Amino acid sequence: MLPSVTVVIPFYNCPYIGQAVASVLGQSYTNIEVIVVDDGSTMHQHLLDPYRSRIVYLQKSNGGTASALNYGMQRAAGRYVAWLSSDDIFVRDKIVNQVSFMEEKRAQFSFTDYHTINAANQITQYCSTMKFPTEKAFVSALLDYCPINGCTVMMLRNLAEAVGWFNPGLPYTHDYDMWVRIALNGVGMHFLNEPLTLYRRHSAMGTIQRGSQVAAEFESMRAYYAPMLRQRLAGMPS
Repeated sequence: MLPSVTVVIPFYNCPYIGQAVASVLGQSYTNIEVIVVDDGSTMHQHLLDPYRSRIVYLQKSNGGTASALNYGMQRAAGRYVAWLSSDDIFVRDKIVNQVSFMEEKRAQFSFTDYHTINAANQITQYCSTMKFPTEKAFVSALLDYCPINGCTVMMLRNLAEAVGWFNPGLPYTHDYDMWVRIALNGVGMHFLNEPLTLYRRHSAMGTIQRGSQVAAEFESMRAYYAPMLRQRLAGMPS
């Protein structure tokens, strides 16, 4: 039997939500649970109407992406969990390819390449993920930036639970924080070199509108984790 996969889609007033949900429901893989977490939206909920019978729709007061992800993942029935932002898109074979990869590698965590798209779904950059020759090079990159696009990640649900879920006190770097914690726990960060997500950059996205706040929070987290990452790197083979 195919392993079950839960895809959690946090949603807050996003006009692209219908495209995101449709991309998951249209997957070539069949054993999928789709959880849409409405994080206190005041508009665009009607875009979910065509899909209501095929999704789990959860509502909560506004608390940010990390709290919405936790709310969904803690209720997930899947062996694996994945995250899709409400303005991004999964390609049709995303889940089947990534599950096959993880089962073959017996991986707890994996991430993939992605294409960058614009507001009109046009690809503006192909294969946007930085590639690393070794796992040590990847962990070293965590000292400088976040090398993983969160919407390319698939991981065991019990791994997310074991490392402590996303930190809702970090509005912008909750993803970086979790990836570092996973790396520091010695979990293999397996990379599937296929572009399986379409990541949308547009003028309304939070990382563009609040760039200075994102940068400040990242610098704080990087400084906090740098000594631990250096200690981890010292024990890794070249």
